[in-house]
Amino acid sequence: MQVIRFPAQWLTSAKFEAALKNARGPHDAGTFEVGFEFPTNCKVMVDVAIRLLSLANQLVSATKRVQLNFEEGEAGTMGYLNRLGFFDFLAPEVEVLPARPGYSAAEIHRGGSTALVEIARINKDVRDEGLLARLTGTLMRSCSGRADASELEGAAWTIFAELIDNIFSHSGTRLDGYAALQVYSGGDRLLVAVSDSGLGIMDTLRPSLKIEFPHLAGLSDMDLLVEVFRQGISRHGADRGCGLKGSAAKAIKFRADLDVRLPNQRVLLSPARGEYRANTAYCYDGLPLIWGTHIAFAFQLA
Repeated sequence: MQVIRFPAQWLTSAKFEAALKNARGPHDAGTFEVGFEFPTNCKVMVDVAIRLLSLANQLVSATKRVQLNFEEGEAGTMGYLNRLGFFDFLAPEVEVLPARPGYSAAEIHRGGSTALVEIARINKDVRDEGLLARLTGTLMRSCSGRADASELEGAAWTIFAELIDNIFSHSGTRLDGYAALQVYSGGDRLLVAVSDSGLGIMDTLRPSLKIEFPHLAGLSDMDLLVEVFRQGISRHGADRGCGLKGSAAKAIKFRADLDVRLPNQRVLLSPARGEYRANTAYCYDGLPLIWGTHIAFAFQLA
């Protein structure tokens, strides 16, 4: 079994990627069994939770055996993932140690937190019409005292809607996508994440570049991704790509960092001079394969 052991600390997306890279890629052809180990004091960030959920379900769909081992049981991060709704969507073929929770804490407490939106399924055939309202409503309850609360609400609605619609437009997979939100650090930082297991932004965009945007065809993936958020380019042409551009513009105003995980790359974008720029972006290449596109916005609320 290929074992991926996470550190006994907060599991950020960077630490998640480091743990994957230290092991043989779970999607590798020679890997048939994959175990993920969560030691005592390992705590999972919400963007990592849905990225892991997507990966585990991908591996099961590729007929690999998957095991999640929570050394603290429900007293530790397993309990948080249960509250988040992780096990509600985890493929039943995944083995959970010491045992799967006997009930869904997300179902019992759903909507009861002012700092959490439980994992929601994004399925191209069944839209969750209430998801946008839940995401935006939780954000507003967390920062209702701000003078610019109304402006933030409008910006958040735009960003959430575009992230979710982006999954519908480019995913092309039978596997579900997911979205979730968590407020951290006494209410001054918000992390919203979406994850899908489809073709990915680059794979759907590049074939159309020579026709729609020939001057961009030679860009690296990182530079091209920056242009997606700066110019709003789309595989359907210039008039169809404004959503991500508008989302980025609104996110930048609230000092939002952007983390985009592609199949074998991770690109981090921080606002500089009012936009996301290639010279302030960080790209990590050669990462273990994870299908799809996984996007997280981190907002500073204080």
